[in-house]
Amino acid sequence: MQNFCWTTVALLCASNLIMLYAWYGHLRSLSGAPLWMVILVSWSIALAEYCLAVPANRIGSKTMSLEQLKIIQEAVALVMFVPFSILVMKQPVSWNYAAAAVCIFAAVYFVFRG
Repeated sequence: MQNFCWTTVALLCASNLIMLYAWYGHLRSLSGAPLWMVILVSWSIALAEYCLAVPANRIGSKTMSLEQLKIIQEAVALVMFVPFSILVMKQPVSWNYAAAAVCIFAAVYFVFRG
């Protein structure tokens, strides 16, 4: 994994945590709010996410290919989603979700192998 960039991964982890709340957190915390308000709150949260995701991709593009950046983003999204789903949204994770995770991590292996 010679092209791997830990700074990119760290920024993508932080941006994913923020974006998970923008995408899904409102289902729990703003469930009674009007849709226009939820959209404005989510867009405000998304601005903070972009402030991390854009530099992550800019930094990562110096050492990784576009395909590698995309696969890393998917793997990071999966790793961030599981604890968010369990701890914040109180959702169970099934065996088929674990099987899907294995497939995504296999993709990381194949896109980075030399």
